[in-house]
Amino acid sequence: QVKKGLCVLIQHNLVTYQLQKRGFVEYEAQCKRVLRILRYPRYIYTAKTLYSDTGELIVEELLLNGKMTMSAAVRKVADRLTETMEDGKTMDYADVANTFVRLADTHFVQRCPQVPETPEKPAAPPPAAPTLVINEKDMYVVPRLHLVGKGKRRRSCDDEENGEHKAKKQKQDGESSEPPPDDGIYWQVNIDRFHQHFRDQGIVSAVANRMDQTSSEIVRTMLRMSEVTTSSGAPYTQPLSSNEIFRSLPAGYNIVKQVLDQYLTLLADDPLEFVGKSGDSGGGMYTTSLTLSRFRPPISSPLPLRFGSRCARIFRLLLRKKHLEQKQVEDFAMIPAKEAKDMLYKMLSENFVSLQEIPKTPDHAPSRTFYLYTVNVLSSARMLLHRCYKSVANLIERRQYETKENKRLLEKSQRVEAILASMQATGAEAAQLQEIEEMITAPERQQLENLKRNVNK
Repeated sequence: QVKKGLCVLIQHNLVTYQLQKRGFVEYEAQCKRVLRILRYPRYIYTAKTLYSDTGELIVEELLLNGKMTMSAAVRKVADRLTETMEDGKTMDYADVANTFVRLADTHFVQRCPQVPETPEKPAAPPPAAPTLVINEKDMYVVPRLHLVGKGKRRRSCDDEENGEHKAKKQKQDGESSEPPPDDGIYWQVNIDRFHQHFRDQGIVSAVANRMDQTSSEIVRTMLRMSEVTTSSGAPYTQPLSSNEIFRSLPAGYNIVKQVLDQYLTLLADDPLEFVGKSGDSGGGMYTTSLTLSRFRPPISSPLPLRFGSRCARIFRLLLRKKHLEQKQVEDFAMIPAKEAKDMLYKMLSENFVSLQEIPKTPDHAPSRTFYLYTVNVLSSARMLLHRCYKSVANLIERRQYETKENKRLLEKSQRVEAILASMQATGAEAAQLQEIEEMITAPERQQLENLKRNVNK
């Protein structure tokens, strides 16, 4: 049972193994990979958005099985799609295989590492566990398969009883058949590529909010051009020339070359540096920044609402300058000393900023100590997150209280709605229906409206 459990966990990449020098095998749980299970529905939905129902089912099957051969995945998906089609219609294996190839070309699925080939008569006994290897060039190479056939429907119970003997014969025939041409070449979902896609969507959305729709379409085109050539951890995309970007823009998007160059200049000159310029050849070489943090709302966003715009100015100044004394804060922020002191102490008490003491002498005498204000970004972010959780918890408590206080009225409303529904189904007259509706008085109806609005809020 332990061996079977380990096999399943390794099959789904939730556990890795390593051969130790002493000869025994050590297993390790991949906690981050386990948490990715929560995102499986999102991966499947993304595949559906990009590659329709066929792409959705391919990704779903690979996630359900961990690793599969292409031929097995294609047959399974074709059968499932045929089940949902009208009678007389079937799904061709070739159509499913084409979608699989497109998923591999865009790196959403990748080959699994394989056991290296060994000579027929090895000189030494095989190790306790094999070392799996794969060449990076072969990770997305799809084997040439001529999958001929169509999806099959499941047989009904009557058909199964009548053709039981025939089914057994087919099964026996299947067992004796040759292995598929891609036997041993297994595929898995490339989770990092999905995360890269989510990041790119976030970047496009941020550009659209900051500038306009046209700018976001230009950035989307640049990201799409370099989605396969740029690694998921790279800070910038590969440099692209203005001419290449112009040729790759969607056909329906009527942007002339001159307007494109103006947009690229605007994007490159923006303080957030969505796009960087790295050369002048080919009409100018441009890269897109892939550091998502620069596109996120800054940590100073809640400050104007809580303390006012001047506090936000001091906070942003400390973020930029790292460490400042009180006098420096007053001078750089151009705020009177009394106000600056008051604002700094207020933010210090709320844990937005922190104070660091640097003594000149071991006695820590105040007159011989530097007091530097700084922002501990991690601590501030954690505090803001805690406040968000607290707000959500308060809202949940309030909603439950409102529902509990109006429980009797809600039950009465549900009873009246049930009576109305049953009477409408039996064809009751309008006068009878109105009489039932009047069971809830005008003040009660007003109270229900207020409750509904408050609960929704």
